[in-house]
Amino acid sequence: MSLINIIDLTFSYEGSYENIFENVSFQIDTDWKLGFTGRNGRGKTTFLKLLMGEYEYSGTISASVTFDYFPFPVQAGRKNTLDILRGINADFEDWELQRELSLLEVGEDVLHRPFETLSNGEQTKVLLAVLFLQDNHFLLIDEPTNHLDVNARKIVSDYLKSKKGFILVSHDRAFLDNCIDHILSINKTNIEVQKGNFSSWLYNKKLQDEYELAENEKLKREIQRLSQAARRTAGWSQKAEKTKFGRHNSGVKPDKGYVGHKAAKMMKRSKVAEARRQKAVEKKAKLLKNIETADPLSIKPLKYHTGRMIEAKELSIYYGDNEVCADVSFTVNCGDRIALTGKNGSGKSSILKLLIGDKISFRGELRVGSNLQLSYVPQDTSFLQGSLTEFARSSGIDESLFKTILRKLDFSREQFEKDMRFFSDGQKKKVLLARSLCERAHLYIWDEPLNYIDVLSRMQIEELILRHRPTMLFVEHDSSFLSAVATKRIDLSLLAAKKKQNVFDICP
Repeated sequence: MSLINIIDLTFSYEGSYENIFENVSFQIDTDWKLGFTGRNGRGKTTFLKLLMGEYEYSGTISASVTFDYFPFPVQAGRKNTLDILRGINADFEDWELQRELSLLEVGEDVLHRPFETLSNGEQTKVLLAVLFLQDNHFLLIDEPTNHLDVNARKIVSDYLKSKKGFILVSHDRAFLDNCIDHILSINKTNIEVQKGNFSSWLYNKKLQDEYELAENEKLKREIQRLSQAARRTAGWSQKAEKTKFGRHNSGVKPDKGYVGHKAAKMMKRSKVAEARRQKAVEKKAKLLKNIETADPLSIKPLKYHTGRMIEAKELSIYYGDNEVCADVSFTVNCGDRIALTGKNGSGKSSILKLLIGDKISFRGELRVGSNLQLSYVPQDTSFLQGSLTEFARSSGIDESLFKTILRKLDFSREQFEKDMRFFSDGQKKKVLLARSLCERAHLYIWDEPLNYIDVLSRMQIEELILRHRPTMLFVEHDSSFLSAVATKRIDLSLLAAKKKQNVFDICP
């Protein structure tokens, strides 16, 4: 056990006038299992890169451990996986690696296959396994879930639960809750460390926000009352002071000493009220700095003229001679929110692409309702470049509405002036989601819409869907989101397993 100390850390990107971090100080224990949370664009990945020593900064970062970053950059070519892993860490025994892979439910055969032939999920698992075999190393794990299906996420989360000494960036609530014991959160004005999992942090965050909002309202009323009192007593003091130089109606001159004393007393009361007001103003200024606003989103789906939108019967999809899914049957009716689930490579995205009109070879029946208007959110965001204004114009959506939605998803106004190439992955995904929310459609088809999206934005999107109830067909691996939103699930892996079982049943 040792400590990682961060003292007065300040950092900004070259050419930027805005600090990502400013005089940040905290410490963490190298035995802790830390979940790292914060809105998109706040600097989570940047902070990990600072720990890795990739950027220059002011302040101090001190640690007695070596930091390793995941995903580990691999130049694989046709090298076998075992050779790649030996290149990362040459000091492990074969049995140690086999033990780790067993915990991750990965077969030993992957070690003797070219690394580039492994699925994204398999690559994630073998890299985590070899990185955890290094002594006195502290892992910086940056969004490992983006290439993992629901079952693989559970396996990796259980694996991390058995380990210690890492910072984990993830926006999957169930994944975090299962495997961490501390939260590191990037707020608007600071970074804080708290014991517990994500749910306990969120509960405490809500309590703190509610307290600050209530205290803010109380201080606003107090400031208003004290301001009125200060003005009132100051006015009385000035009025009393003027009477020293006049006469009463009886013609008798006033007692100047008495009047002056009375005026001074009133002025003192006024100054006391003003001092109390200023103290309340200073106290109020310390509140609400880390309040996270998550205004409700809206969507206006079109009403379809019949109940059934899509019907697929015994649908099989092919890429060349390769069958990616077989004999899939389903219907999409108005009001459905259907989640396509299953292992990576089971054909989920291919079905969505077929429905939006991509030229994909298939067998079976596919009936799509006449004049059905679709809105599509793709997985890929790499094509985004240029300004948001140009993107809105080329997409045929209302620019003002588009930017209003992005503001609600925590985009700053300064972000509107930047080229989308320099957005974070989460910000790029929000651009595609915002475009979809601007589109009037009968059916919303979203392919892994939450990849890289921060937790608070995920909760906004959940609330939007539950409030407006659009008809949807989507692919997503966030189990909390699936439980909250989906009205039906179609498990393509289960369908494939049943077909395989049927083949075995009829074989002699």
